[in-house]
Amino acid sequence: MEVILLERVAKLGQIGDIVRVKDGFARNYLLRKGKALRATKENRSRFETMRVELEARNLEQKKDAEKVAKKLDGQSFTVLRQAAEGGQLYGSVSPRDIAVLVTEAGFVISRAQVALQAPIKAIGLHRVPISLHPEVEATISVTVARSADEAQRLARGEDITLAREEGEEQAAAAAAAEAFFEPEAIAARTRESTVDVSDAETQAKTK
Repeated sequence: MEVILLERVAKLGQIGDIVRVKDGFARNYLLRKGKALRATKENRSRFETMRVELEARNLEQKKDAEKVAKKLDGQSFTVLRQAAEGGQLYGSVSPRDIAVLVTEAGFVISRAQVALQAPIKAIGLHRVPISLHPEVEATISVTVARSADEAQRLARGEDITLAREEGEEQAAAAAAAEAFFEPEAIAARTRESTVDVSDAETQAKTK
């Protein structure tokens, strides 16, 4: 289907461009969202009468988006979630979750403006693009952690996975040391030493 773009659409074109797209994409997105018109003869004439108004409106919207971007770009947000030892979340952080988080901070955005390729499924620092306008984008930092303390450590750049592995190794070493000095372990080593001495004496007598 051929359509006339009423605003700039990424990877398609600018206002007024006539482009060919798949019928489903045109009906379900471009036409429904008011981003395009069917490229009929009537609509082409109609667009020419609308062009100046559309371009002026787009310029105003772009300026507003740029003002928001200056305040939003570089902002940091924290999401607390339960996760496995390896850092995999029990669930995920979706575009809707991030939109709610950002809106609660005073920036009104929709989940459609959160340009995540896929939901976040692991703890860590994640850079998330926010599309404020077809020509304006801001990037925020989202820290996903299991606790406020862990979020602060991630923000400082600490490797949580490495720290956890070192902690596990230290715990294992401490447990091994404690077990070494337990009465049962000492008795077992004493019996083994006695057997070794007896075997050595027997071999010496045989020679």
